[in-house]
Amino acid sequence: MMKIYESITNDKKKKQFAVLIDPDNYTEDGLISLIKTAVDNKVDFFFIGGSLLMNQKNDDCIRLIKRNCRIPVILFPGDSFHISDNADAILFLSLISGRNPEMLIGKHVIAAPHLKNTSMDIIPTGYMLIDSGKPTTVQYMSNTCPIPAAKNDIAVCTAMAGEMLGMKLIYMDAGSGAENHVPESMIRKVKESISVPLIIGGGIDSPEKAKICCEAGADIVVVGNAIEKNTNLIPEISETIRNIE
Repeated sequence: MMKIYESITNDKKKKQFAVLIDPDNYTEDGLISLIKTAVDNKVDFFFIGGSLLMNQKNDDCIRLIKRNCRIPVILFPGDSFHISDNADAILFLSLISGRNPEMLIGKHVIAAPHLKNTSMDIIPTGYMLIDSGKPTTVQYMSNTCPIPAAKNDIAVCTAMAGEMLGMKLIYMDAGSGAENHVPESMIRKVKESISVPLIIGGGIDSPEKAKICCEAGADIVVVGNAIEKNTNLIPEISETIRNIE
């Protein structure tokens, strides 16, 4: 079976769409309905994670997805105990925009022995928080400051450093429920400066915003909070992304 990272990089011209699922925010029936909509509209990936995961429903959520579709499941962990062997891959996130050593390497040391014994595709990912206009949960939980939205140069240099350190993906995130998505100019500048795939998430709550991010250089757009409120966004965003040349 093709590794997840290979599927991301296989067609560099293709824009991809990931639906972010916080297991705490879905009932079983709601999740089954979401899965069906995602399958019908050719969603590329499910990202599974959240900053808190109060109810420890990760495994149940992933098993339910696996029983009902073949869309790859990628862990988007908020902590080292958010790992599940049932996923296809994990974004091994290093919060390179912050200066909290626990989020740069500390949590990774704890998780590494467990991950070593799994069959998951482990994808080193440089994770960058971008200011969205208001404080976000991930900002609070990570105890780090986001990169200011107007500071393209800081974002570019951070992304370049992440790639030079061996990160296979760069993920710029405005955070769950963000007022504003990552600025178009910042996406464009970062994309021009790196050769690895670029993921953009946070604040994307319409097809128009997804299109802006893709045309600026995003290889994968991630939508979570907005879809929790309106699952009709899945077909709308999916169609928009498919039509980008």
